[in-house]
Amino acid sequence: MSTLSQFSEKERNYHAYQARRNYLRQQRTIQLELEEEREAKLQALLREQAALKEKEAALAEVERLKTLLLEQQN
Repeated sequence: MSTLSQFSEKERNYHAYQARRNYLRQQRTIQLELEEEREAKLQALLREQAALKEKEAALAEVERLKTLLLEQQN
């Protein structure tokens, strides 16, 4: 009977160990996915900021050219 109890205890410990490993693996996967999503959002934000700067520069150039054109007309 003690052998059966020892086997049963070892099996419970093994299942607890496996459950813990699975939990940690799942948590790591979730963490990695969140980090990847955060990085993707950051890159998208940086691209938007760069596009906005380019647009602002283009608008400033248009204004500069308008001013030059008006000066030449006068």
